[in-house]
Amino acid sequence: MSNQIKTVLLLGSLTALIILFGNALGGRQGMYFAFFFAVLMNFGSYWFSDKIVLKLYRAEEASPQDFSWLYSIVSKLSQTAGIPQPRIFIILSDSPNAFATGRNPEHAVIAVTTGIMRILNRDELEGVIAHELGHVRNRDILISSIAATMAGAIMMIGNMVRWAAMFGGFSRSNDDEGGGGIAGLIALAILAPIAALLIQLAISRSREYLADSTGASFAGTPQGLANALEKLDYASKRIPLASNPATAHMFIVNPLSGRSFLTLFSTHPPIEERIKRLREMRW
Repeated sequence: MSNQIKTVLLLGSLTALIILFGNALGGRQGMYFAFFFAVLMNFGSYWFSDKIVLKLYRAEEASPQDFSWLYSIVSKLSQTAGIPQPRIFIILSDSPNAFATGRNPEHAVIAVTTGIMRILNRDELEGVIAHELGHVRNRDILISSIAATMAGAIMMIGNMVRWAAMFGGFSRSNDDEGGGGIAGLIALAILAPIAALLIQLAISRSREYLADSTGASFAGTPQGLANALEKLDYASKRIPLASNPATAHMFIVNPLSGRSFLTLFSTHPPIEERIKRLREMRW
């Protein structure tokens, strides 16, 4: 199954969870309010994501004079990808990593750390830049925002139900309406947010695989990215990036990978599997 189809199915699952939760709750107004509030929160994140994350990591725009070779790589790959050339930012950090952000290809930004430029050769760095351009071309910031909106609405509805239950917000009539009654609703309020989070993370992992394959097509070979991921896996564990967990999904390798993560609760697929898939690509 392609990663595009997986994304559609996973987003459909989030939609189904919202509808199921709304029906179980009985009052659609609460569901609509939570969804509207989640839209507002994530709209701001989507619209200003580039400014927020660049400020968070104190990234500075790269000088075309000092980083002419980097501009050359980005320019060539952008033309291949058929998208406007993104702005380029540098993060002063020994931890090797990179990310792309921006609400659409016309407002895209690519940021790389000084650490990644030091340990990768040109072919490997081209593979990394191509991967990030894959995120831009595939509009992954928009897709992540949609998934976050849906998951956020489910979590808010769950919180509303749990607080209502704690303070006696449900009458006995709710328990007589069938469908599990109050106990079933409270169980759903606990389990649905966990399911929503797992689906959101699965979408993130699926988009990483897609960006890998898209980036390999832009670079003309999967080998540069595969070799880069090998180096990044080792180096990022030795020198982890001081990062905010809320932005971990944006980076090419999980900046928190030096800590213990269960696969289901990871924003990124296992690097070994990503490298395996890249090296098995027919070119």
